[in-house]
Amino acid sequence: MENKKEMRKWLEDFNLNHPLVIAGPCSAETEDQVLKIAHELKDSKVSVFRAGIWKPRTRPGGFEGVGEIGLKWLQKAKAETGLLMGTEVATAAHCKLALEHDIDVLWVGARTTANPFAVQEIADTLKGTDKIVLVKNPVNPDLALWLGGVERLHMAGIEKLGVIHRGFSTYEKTKYRNIPEWQIAIELQNKFPDLPLIIDPSHITGDRKMIFEVTQEALDLNYDGMIIETHFDPDNAWSDAAQQVTPDALKQIIKDLTIRKTDDTTDEYSQKMTKLRANIDVLDANLLELLGKRMKVADEIGQVKKDANVAILQNNRWNEILGKMILEGEKKGLTEEFVLRMFKAIHQESIGHQEKIFNA
Repeated sequence: MENKKEMRKWLEDFNLNHPLVIAGPCSAETEDQVLKIAHELKDSKVSVFRAGIWKPRTRPGGFEGVGEIGLKWLQKAKAETGLLMGTEVATAAHCKLALEHDIDVLWVGARTTANPFAVQEIADTLKGTDKIVLVKNPVNPDLALWLGGVERLHMAGIEKLGVIHRGFSTYEKTKYRNIPEWQIAIELQNKFPDLPLIIDPSHITGDRKMIFEVTQEALDLNYDGMIIETHFDPDNAWSDAAQQVTPDALKQIIKDLTIRKTDDTTDEYSQKMTKLRANIDVLDANLLELLGKRMKVADEIGQVKKDANVAILQNNRWNEILGKMILEGEKKGLTEEFVLRMFKAIHQESIGHQEKIFNA
């Protein structure tokens, strides 16, 4: 699959002067609920109404969606409001039913994207469809797996494709429900700049109070749209209550968002950016030089440990370094999350160097 300008055509056909907005409840609960929310979103910047019909839950026993009858509610909502309709599909049966009910936008969920067999089944069922098909990132931070899902659909002759960034699972405790791992989405953008990229701040945050913050950050990174879970009574929603916002709150979020220009061609801007980027290049080169020197010291430490028959991993020392660096990082305006990630990566590289010494 190669990047092509035509990848953006379905998005451009909306003829919007703002990012694409997809909104609606996490789950379709009742016909009245679907219609009420759809009508409250009708005269807003929302282009696509979303509602989960089949809900894959982490553990059995929870609400798993109303099933096929919910598709009829979406049909009625479309007839009454003119909004396009969207839902998640995870099996061939889901796809067939969604097509039979003329659902406009389908997306492959994070759990499904992680299973190439399931994605291939969906691709085979949707082969040649003119529907918009979006692929959420897999639950694990694997860009190849994410793009692999898109490629399987592309090979099935589906032209209206896009991706949804909904964050990644982690065992670490963070402020996010699913950590963004922005660098993965940025790398995807670099490989396929014309593949529409949509942020899902609801699943990234798991907290309605953080929806605006994450959506703005995504728009600052040139994302093309957002998919935000919206319910007229979020606290009593049948699924994911904490991350849903009211229609009025959604409208305020959209109003408050700042849409950035992709570039500025003025001489003043170009001169300032050229100077600052030159400084960044020098600092990056210095960082690599320092890291190289650090690894040489790690090699020497590895040799000393080998000669004394001491294990590579020294937990007390590692925890001491980590605690100290988090405090030092805070003084320099660095987040604890960033410092942890950086030093874990450095530590892993150091262990790799010492293992080579041990195995030599």
